[in-house]
Amino acid sequence: MKIYTKTGDTGTTSLLGGARVSKAHIRIEAYGTVDELNSYIGLLRDQPVNQNRKDILKTIQDRLFTLGADLATEPGKDKVVKPDLFESDIDLLETEMDRMDEQLPALTSFVLPGGHQSVSFAHLARCVCRRAERICIALNDQEKVSPLVIKYLNRLSDYLFVLGRLMAQELNAEEVKWEPRKK
Repeated sequence: MKIYTKTGDTGTTSLLGGARVSKAHIRIEAYGTVDELNSYIGLLRDQPVNQNRKDILKTIQDRLFTLGADLATEPGKDKVVKPDLFESDIDLLETEMDRMDEQLPALTSFVLPGGHQSVSFAHLARCVCRRAERICIALNDQEKVSPLVIKYLNRLSDYLFVLGRLMAQELNAEEVKWEPRKK
């Protein structure tokens, strides 16, 4: 099977359900950003510090494909066969965050991204996740988006922040606290 179809040569693409839309449509921007996020999660999964977290990170990648399929489905095409996102997927993120948080000192200030390259990858993923969430909210202002999609992205960005903190601790990297400039 060839990877290229030539059907997008004029700047349009197909949604699940058959409708063709501009590749610049906000729906395409939404699931394209989720795809970008998935690539960053893959980069995090490949970091040696996350060796024991490969399974949960792969599960997150699987859920992002599920989320992408939901975003790629033409509105009103409820009969399109695609995987579903569940509240239990969000519960898993919360459970993992609680487990990680138990190992971390209390957060008393904002944290600057960085300290170690692997930790920076977590912060990049978190920022892309927040962007995906904002785009999905903007899309929801125009066309219905599943509330679970927005909730999952919101919780995932929190998960990525906590993961970055735990990675910093495990790597003995400095967690640089933001100190506002004094007048």
